[in-house]
Amino acid sequence: MGAQVHAYLMSEDARGQANFYIESLGGEIQFLTTFGETPGIPDGMKDKVMHLALTVASTNTLMMSDSFEPVSYNRSICLALNYDDESEARTAYANLSEGGESKYPLALQPWGAYYGEVVDKFGVTWMITKQ
Repeated sequence: MGAQVHAYLMSEDARGQANFYIESLGGEIQFLTTFGETPGIPDGMKDKVMHLALTVASTNTLMMSDSFEPVSYNRSICLALNYDDESEARTAYANLSEGGESKYPLALQPWGAYYGEVVDKFGVTWMITKQ
């Protein structure tokens, strides 16, 4: 028996964050359910995202939900994107940097790969590598 691991991000604006990733990395929303689809939910919660699955950067699944508590990301967990093409890696790095913070510029590293790290405008840390 096997399992898959997927990143599941809690967000203060899951739709907006998903759209930013789609614009930055390419992809599309595969599935979206709101709390309004559940009986007995207060009106103020009906438009909130209960579950959202999106495909980004070709075939990678990222899942998200709106949080009802303040969201705080830290650098102990990062999302890593590994590219075969330097141009694609640079584009992803630049797009994810918009409104965020460049931690390490994408550059050729002593071990022979291009590597850069960015914290996006939502607080998620991305490690971008071109082997």
